[in-house]
Amino acid sequence: MTIELKPHERLDRLERENIDIIQSSEVFSFSIDAVLLSDFATIPHQRTATIVDLCTGNGVVSFLLSAKTNNKILGVELQEALCDMANRTIQLNQLEEKVEILQADVREITTILKKDSIDYITCNPPYFKLQEQALVNQKEAFTIARHEIHLPLEELLQNISGLLKMKGKAFIVHRPDRLTDILTTARHYRLEPKRIQFIHPKEGKESNIVLIELIKDGQPGGVRILPPITIFDENNEYTDKLKEVLWG
Repeated sequence: MTIELKPHERLDRLERENIDIIQSSEVFSFSIDAVLLSDFATIPHQRTATIVDLCTGNGVVSFLLSAKTNNKILGVELQEALCDMANRTIQLNQLEEKVEILQADVREITTILKKDSIDYITCNPPYFKLQEQALVNQKEAFTIARHEIHLPLEELLQNISGLLKMKGKAFIVHRPDRLTDILTTARHYRLEPKRIQFIHPKEGKESNIVLIELIKDGQPGGVRILPPITIFDENNEYTDKLKEVLWG
């Protein structure tokens, strides 16, 4: 199928999943954190489950997850332009039976989706507190994607807890400097951390990405710290682990 691209749009390739995805210089494009999140998320391939990807952007995590399961993925995104791109990617790749996009505010999601009804949630949320004014981008679309303008961390975790069934799982990618805030707030909303994995840009460098698995009403304690992942080797090429994540 042929889909008309807008002047600022391009097609990128999700090689392992064999999916062409529409991206744009006018909005926030996906990066390695989305790919790592989809790889980190443990979702069932055959067993029936309800799976939601919050803050889906142009749908990249939803599309990546669609190759891991026979269940349909529901991506939730606030920005209309990103929803439009995701929907055209669905048409382009004939993924109507695998991915659906819902334009909605995550803060109101429990009034749209039934509470306590979701088995698995993934989320690549805005990372930066709003008061970090020096980091706010001039383009509104970039600012919404990167800063907690429309979705403060506490409201995100509150709504994740509201959606999940008991023992349902959430998988989040975030910044390590927010880890204390995430874990403290998550426990307040009945979300217990069970797996944490740190991502490092190079060996010897501090972690700049963290992946977190949370279980609703999970038993306290027992968190596992997984072996770290390094993105680049000493030659500034992807490590073998990253090549595996990206290309299988």
